Amino acid sequence: MRVGFTPFAVAGAAAVFGLSVSPAFAASGGLGIARANACMGCHAVDRKLVGPSFQQIASRYKADPTAQARLEKKVRDGGSGVWGAIPMPSHPSMSAGDIHTVVTWILAGAPSR
Repeated sequence: MRVGFTPFAVAGAAAVFGLSVSPAFAASGGLGIARANACMGCHAVDRKLVGPSFQQIASRYKADPTAQARLEKKVRDGGSGVWGAIPMPSHPSMSAGDIHTVVTWILAGAPSR
């Protein structure tokens, strides 16, 4: 049996143990986590769909030192009114580690690699 470590597993373990994940590492796993959790149904990396693009989000929050925590809460709990009338649903089944990784990836500019 071969055991490997995926970006998802490492990011989740880091969150459980209170460790941080580097932005470069989060970038490698953020897109995959977004795809696996239906984020891409409403968001695209570089264009508006139902919600803003991940790059638009990164641009809006780039100077906000509280953005990481605010956006993690928004992903977990949902919300409305920031980008228009359509609310963002909550994602209570996403792990804290996956949410952290996705938000870190978004705030890094949502690189596709």
